[in-house]
Amino acid sequence: MPYSESQKRASRKYNDEKYERVGLYLKNGERDKWKERAQAEGISLSEFIKRCVAKELER
Repeated sequence: MPYSESQKRASRKYNDEKYERVGLYLKNGERDKWKERAQAEGISLSEFIKRCVAKELER
């Protein structure tokens, strides 16, 4: 079943209230390397980045 416009609005509103976004500029090809590594670990690129940052913050 397609995603209705009201569902899209509700999801966007929820995400805007509960989450913050961080944008990154990467050199060409760098994103692909990160994504391949994340896939090898069976996780999303977003989760991979969060884990890497969390490890760095623990140090």
